[in-house]
Amino acid sequence: GSAPPCANQSCVPRELVLLGFAHVPALRPLLATLFLAMFLLTLLGNALIVLLTALDPALRAPMYLFLRHLALVEMCFSLDIVPQLLLTLLRPGRGVSPAGCALQLLLVLSCVTSECFLLTTMAWDRYVAICRPLRYGAIVSPRLCHLLAATCWLAGVPVSLVFTIWLFRFPFADTRVFEANVLAATVLVIMVPFCLIAASYTKILATVLRMPSARGRHKALSTCASHFVVVLLFYGTTGVIHLRPKASYSPESKQVVSLSYTLVTPMLNPLIYSLRNKEVRAALGRARGRAFNP
Repeated sequence: GSAPPCANQSCVPRELVLLGFAHVPALRPLLATLFLAMFLLTLLGNALIVLLTALDPALRAPMYLFLRHLALVEMCFSLDIVPQLLLTLLRPGRGVSPAGCALQLLLVLSCVTSECFLLTTMAWDRYVAICRPLRYGAIVSPRLCHLLAATCWLAGVPVSLVFTIWLFRFPFADTRVFEANVLAATVLVIMVPFCLIAASYTKILATVLRMPSARGRHKALSTCASHFVVVLLFYGTTGVIHLRPKASYSPESKQVVSLSYTLVTPMLNPLIYSLRNKEVRAALGRARGRAFNP
């Protein structure tokens, strides 16, 4: 016999249908090809950052340890999101169980939380390097750096678990209530680290402005440039996606805005660090030289 109909909006559906780009069916093969290319570039770029920072002796500073973990988080995030997106494009109307949806949300939230904490840790590292340069070696020890990196990874698990269980307790059909709770979760997970990053950069800027030489100011700011651009990109896209009520978007604009975060940002981060950071560029040149002249 058939199951009884839902008595209220809070019942959990057996299957959630993913509609990915239902408004442009003719473009799906082209979009799938484009997204696959971006996905492969993301994996390649971030894997290159991981290998360079792990193997090149010149990239042993704490900031490169944190950069390696940031690249690993980006790879995990992309591996969680993009294969599902490609399947949705190639098999329209394909369903996913609520448990599968909850698992993906858990992994996404874990990656986003870890990335927030890593970006905050990197801002703190730049703060100590610029505002407390004489004590930098004593404060930012290798042991503390590994402990902070491990904490950033592990902290994502309980945070994502709590929020996933919490969010899935709300009615699927009640979009307004669900989005209000997503907004509250986003503010807690994303905005608290953002405030810490903003405080670090405020102190960095105050210290730089007190430096007597233009060369010293330029050198100090150049060590922060890549991280600052990545922070702007991360918080710019997540802010647009999460801090504006979803019901105010059309389905098409939701998909476009979400793509900027799920595909474009992870792909651009390795480019930002390789183009803006002369040490990473030099390491890339050495690696290329070893590859062609073994």
